[in-house]
Amino acid sequence: MSPLSGSAFRVGAWSVDPRSGRITRDGESLRVDDRSMRLLVCLAEHAGRTVTIDQLLDEVWAGAVVSQDSVYQAITSLRRLLGDDRKAPAYIATVPRQGYRLVASVAPDVDPATTTPSPPSRRRLGLVAGCAAVVAVAVGLVVLGRGNTADTLRSPSPAVSRQQPRQALAVLPFLDLTSQAMNEEYVADGVTEELVTRLSRMDGWRVSAPTDSFALKGKTMTVAQTATALDVDYLVDGSLRRSGDTLRISARVVRAADGSVVWSQSYDRSSRDLLQVQDEIAGQVAEALGRCCRGPPQPSRGGAARAAVP
Repeated sequence: MSPLSGSAFRVGAWSVDPRSGRITRDGESLRVDDRSMRLLVCLAEHAGRTVTIDQLLDEVWAGAVVSQDSVYQAITSLRRLLGDDRKAPAYIATVPRQGYRLVASVAPDVDPATTTPSPPSRRRLGLVAGCAAVVAVAVGLVVLGRGNTADTLRSPSPAVSRQQPRQALAVLPFLDLTSQAMNEEYVADGVTEELVTRLSRMDGWRVSAPTDSFALKGKTMTVAQTATALDVDYLVDGSLRRSGDTLRISARVVRAADGSVVWSQSYDRSSRDLLQVQDEIAGQVAEALGRCCRGPPQPSRGGAARAAVP
């Protein structure tokens, strides 16, 4: 067993707990699959040093017959979870033709629950007592004044306006249908992330974080089950195929309430035009949502579905 696999530690701004399979930062807690956690632990144990592809295959995929593509895909997924940028890495740096190096700091994580607080000083006790007295006086004044201002408190201020509820959508991981080796999975994942970024700029919409959508990757779920799990009104999904230098990207928008497809489109483009295709898809998805979803949000999410999400 590796030294870090059974104890919590910190990697940069993230607190990592291999036992629970979660990473936490600023109150945000994310679930990490077993493979990605083993990969993170392995890199952390060799922090600051280059870990070769073969070494990762031996330590993370021990006993499994996989190709180097599995390492590339796992690194991409782990970077996504950590919020890292491949071009300006704060966590995982690529060492060309060698492997990867964890550049973030690694340190033991102290569990606050096991930390024994020091006994309060007399001065602190005096300050606490004084604050308690002030609070008691303030509460008394509020109670006395409530009877005179009850009518005022019952009527809401006309200056306060309620924010209109927003509809929610999620972009599911696009499927790589190029081959059994899934050599274009990183391209499909890139399309998914770019669509999340672009669609999240639409007014009146809440777009689920890509980490939530990617957590469902590989699971067989219906539209209803997926929408319920992500708490959304609409789903955007699609697939990617390659023929020579031509990429075919298909996308669609599905209404969660009844599983109906409200928009679909396919694009045949050169692999060099990938960014342009992403712009086109995002723009047409936004137009489709604007046409079919101008009313109030659906009363319920994840209702009966007619089709399963591929």
